[in-house]
Parts: sequence; structure tokens; C-alpha cells
Amino acid sequence: MENGGNRLAWRASVLAKHFSQIPPSPQNALAGVPCLQYGSPEENSGKPAFDITVMRKLMDGHSVEVRDQCFELMRKNELFHLKTGGSTTFLGVDYGALLHTQREITMERLMYMRDSGVFKGLLTVNTMEQYLTTSAVFECMSLFDHSLSIKAGVHFHLWGGAVLFLGTKRHHDKWLKVTEEFGIRGCFAMTELGHGSNVRGIETVTTYDPTTQEFIINTPCESAQKYWIGGAAQHATHTIVFSQLYIGGKNEGVHALICQIRDSNGKICPGVRIADCGLKIGLNGVDNGRLWFDNVRVPRENLLNSVADVTPEGKYVSSITDPDQRFGAFMAPLTTGRVTIAVAAVYQSKVALATAIRYALSRRAFAMTPNQPEVLLLDYPSHQQRLLTLLAKSYAMSLAGNKLKMIYGARTPADAKTIHVLSSGLKALLTWHFMRTAQECREACGGQGLKTENKVGQLKGEYDVQLTFEGDNNVLMQQVSKALLADYFSSLKRKKPVKSVGLDHMNAPRPIIPAKFTSDLLRNSKFQLALFQLRERDLLERLAEDVTQRVSRGVSPAEAANQSYQLGCRLGEAFSEKQVLEAHLAAETEQTGSIKDVLGLLRSLYVLSVIDESPVFLRYGLLTSTQSQIIHQEVAALCGELRPHALALVDSLGIPLDLLGPIASDWVEHNSYKNVLA
Repeated sequence: MENGGNRLAWRASVLAKHFSQIPPSPQNALAGVPCLQYGSPEENSGKPAFDITVMRKLMDGHSVEVRDQCFELMRKNELFHLKTGGSTTFLGVDYGALLHTQREITMERLMYMRDSGVFKGLLTVNTMEQYLTTSAVFECMSLFDHSLSIKAGVHFHLWGGAVLFLGTKRHHDKWLKVTEEFGIRGCFAMTELGHGSNVRGIETVTTYDPTTQEFIINTPCESAQKYWIGGAAQHATHTIVFSQLYIGGKNEGVHALICQIRDSNGKICPGVRIADCGLKIGLNGVDNGRLWFDNVRVPRENLLNSVADVTPEGKYVSSITDPDQRFGAFMAPLTTGRVTIAVAAVYQSKVALATAIRYALSRRAFAMTPNQPEVLLLDYPSHQQRLLTLLAKSYAMSLAGNKLKMIYGARTPADAKTIHVLSSGLKALLTWHFMRTAQECREACGGQGLKTENKVGQLKGEYDVQLTFEGDNNVLMQQVSKALLADYFSSLKRKKPVKSVGLDHMNAPRPIIPAKFTSDLLRNSKFQLALFQLRERDLLERLAEDVTQRVSRGVSPAEAANQSYQLGCRLGEAFSEKQVLEAHLAAETEQTGSIKDVLGLLRSLYVLSVIDESPVFLRYGLLTSTQSQIIHQEVAALCGELRPHALALVDSLGIPLDLLGPIASDWVEHNSYKNVLA
């Protein structure tokens, strides 16, 4: 008891002393503890080493004034403003709004742009200037909201493009101007529940009744229902129906007709059934729907007849006798979509990178030594390699997208195959690049990347569909390789030089790669191009040998190519990445001074990071492990050299600051409690 009593007395004494102390005031408790002070990217960067205005013009490629006017139109209307708290107005979308609300506000935004004259001449003026203006407008809409650009794209590029390219004067006179004015609202019914990429296999059936001179459209089974049709669920009044055309009992293949699905009051037309595809992981401002047709009759004149026609008596006529060529002509509207998607993907990569890099130039984490300031995220070599390699690729791909647009805008019928191959490969390459960029930027922004107002995380769901629509990326890459393989086999058979797009180098001796790599050699543009050409040549020769061996064992040529898909996809990637490099080199050659110097650094980082990440060079012995290690080290060195230019390069992308999320600006002020209450 005595020991216990002493212990209790001791504890009571300790508690008494504790309670007798005067607690310090909050002010005293925080004395000497500094709060984090926001430092802007501009404060943490040096003066630009090159002219940002010149670089921006190079990146956009054209119509800079049109783009600025388009952004200004958005600023003038609250339909485009995102309420995030505080006094700063951001351009953006409320992704948390109800499905119906997102769809209606997307339509309201389109009508505002129509009323502002943005779409004037889009379908009725056929000049290069109009084409480039249209491209710029769509790229601005895509930067603001994917739903806005896709809603407009379905109406103008798919519906309007089908009327323009597949129709003739009677269709142009009746439909193009009214389409520009949104007097009707068009959609594009190609994809079915059972068939997407394989358009030849669609099951919707159209027959002809010569007694009434009408076509009759039917959905014969559930797998034939038209699916994912943008605009069909709510707003569209007319659609282009792709179906198997039967004339006199003979299937003449896939053809396109104009069909009304709603009247001007929104009432669904007789024989048409419509259902909603519902909520999606993104793109919810577009009302995707499903369509069924039950003996729906349309006038004979509604057949889009630039490729083939049916006479009043019911005779099928076409100037293209080859069914494969005829089918290819019907796929023309998709080329526009692939070009648009490829370019839009690069612009979205720019949004993600501009946000993540600006944040990395203002956010600090950890100190290298005690009592020293925390380090800017972008001063960590690991963070540089995460973001600056993607920035270099985005620059190169932006130049490739600009070149593709110019080729497409100046196209002739003879360019059809070249454009198909180029657009297919670049659509796949650039959209894959975007998804990787969006994910890396989301992670690089930490928890802030998860907030929809900061966009980088939301971009993944909004643009994921780019990898699927207008052609699955893996299918497109195999189409590229099959086209290259066919031309290669043809040249061997004819014992003539290879003339396929981009394969002229195959007629020259195989490049010889020096054993010793130096920094100067690795940054040499001729050496870089030779490496990319070597990879493409090696993969094409391997694919040809693989297919030939399979055919010699009794496998059909089509199945042999199918079984060689791994080589085929890698060849498609090699071809497309080489096209990107060639576009970069062409643009770089036209520049001088500091712009040319920085473009050289970007090009080298693009090339060497592609090589560093591609297993093909080591897999097939194009490089040794020692050479590969030297390239790996050079990538890190290039990232360090580009670090001082990071902000200037981001500013040159031409993305308005109010179009980026709050973390691209003063994120401390934005998240202050007073802004919470605002």
C-alpha cells in the first residue's frame, strides 16, 4: 500500500503540473512555421529561348485567327462557362450533370455556334481555305468538349459527308444547305449490334419495289439493329442507312440511303423504332441510340447514287464493276472521320500535358537536404522523363496531323489509297498516344488529377472511344500492313521497284548501323531516319517471309496474313512512326535559329524514346544491348536539356489558360476556403 500510495501521489503531482500550464495561443503555436506559397510556372521558368508565336503557328499549322475567334465566342456565352468557385471563369463542362441536361446543353451550344455563323459554308463551299477553317473550328470544339465536336461531326462529317461524297447533284441541292443550317438533324446508321468494323457483314436489308419506285428497309433480326448511332436517341430527324441492297433477288452489296426517322416535331416516323443506348463512360453529351426498321419505305431518289443507282424499272447500274472497289467507294466518309479523330487526339494530348506540366512547374515535393526548399516536380529527372518524352511525341504527332490534313484537303481520286493507309495508321497511333498521355498526366497530377474540373482524369473516359470508332485501332494497323505487303509482293512479282507510299527506301541498299554510338550520331536526323527505315524494312521482309511460308504449307493468303498479325501490327506502327518523323523533318527544315534548335531536341527525344520503348529493335537484332543502353541514357540527357524550355513549349501549344483546369493556374487560391463559400 505504501508503494502504491507513493505512486498515486507522484501521478497526481505530474497531472497538477500539466493542468497548471497555460496553453499557448494558436498564433504562438504556429509561430515560425511557414505556409506554402504558390509560385507560378512563369516565376519558376526562365525567359523563352524562342518565339512562342512562331512556334504556335507551326503547331496549329493554319487558321490561328479562326481558333482565337472560336475561343472568344465561347467566352461570350455562359453556356460554355464552368462554375468552379472563385472569381476566375473557366471554359468547361459539368460532367456531373444529369444525362438529359448534358445532351440538351450540347445541342444549345451547337445552335449558338450556328447562329454565330461558325458553320457557314462548311458543306457548300469547296475550297482549301474552307476545309482548313472547318478543321480549326472542329479542333477548338474538341478542345472544349468531345461531345460538342462529335455531335457536330456526326451531323456534318458523317451525315453531311455521306450526302456530299456518296450523293449527286439532286442530293446536294436538296440536303447540303439545310444541313448547314440545322434545318434537319442528321445521323449515320452504319454500325450494328452484330457488326462494327466488318461493315461488309451488316445485316440490315433493303429491297426495291418498282411498282411504287420505293426502297423498303428492314431489320431482319436483333443483331441487325443499328447501334451507337450518335444523335438517334433524341435529336436526329434523318439518317443515312447502310444496308445490303437486294435487286431482283441478287445482293449487290452495301449501299447507303437517306431515311427520315422523326418529323419536325420530334415524333418518330412510322415503321421506325428507337431506343437509347444509355449512360456511357464518357461522351454523354451525345445521344447515342439504336434503330430498327420495319418495312420502312423511302423514295428511289433517296439512294445515294454517285457509285451505283437503280433505274425506275428496278435495274441495278454502276460504273464500278468490281464489287471490292465499289465497297471501298462507299467507305469514303470514314476517311474524313479518321483524319479528324487523329488530329483531335493530339490536341487532347496537348490539354493533358499543358495541365500536368504547368502543375509540375508550380507544385513542390520533398527537399533534397534538411532546411532547404522543396523541389519542383519537374526538376525531378523521373518527372521529366514521364512528361517531356510525351511532349516531344505530341509535337511530332501534331506536325504529322497537320501534314495529313494538307494531303487530305488537296486530295484527288488517285490519292484514295494513300490517304486510307496514312489516315488508318495515324488514327491508331495518335489515339493510342493520347490514352497513354492522359493516364500519365493524371498520375503526374496526383490526387488533383482525379477532379473532373482539372480535366486530365476525365479526358480518359471522354476520349477512350477514339480507339474504337471509325475503325478499331488493331484492325486499322493490320489494314496498313496488308496494304504495304500487297504492294511489296506486287513489286517482287513484277521485278519492279517498290512504289507504295513511304516505301521508296526499300529500293536502296539496307542501312548499315555503326557499332559505336555517340551523342552526336544519335541526334543526327539522317541516322534517325535510317533506323526507322531499317525497322520498317526488316518487319516488312519478315512479314512477307512468314506469309509466304504459311501459304507454301497450304494456308490461304488471307489466313496466312491473319496468323501473322503480330508482325503486321508492329509493321503498321513502324510505318506510322516513320511517317511522323518524316513530317517533323519536313517542318524542321523550314525553320531557322532557336526554333530549329529546339525542334531538333524534340525530334531527337521523339525518335530515341520510341526506340527505347520498342522491343522490336532488340527482338530482331537491329540493335545490341549496349547500343540500347546508350540510347536509354541519351533519352534522360535530352529530357534535362528540354527542361528549361518546358513552359515555352507548353505555351506554344496554343491552349488558352481558361480552357485548362484550375491546377494549371493558382491552385492554392482556387482551393481556398473563401472560394469554397463563393
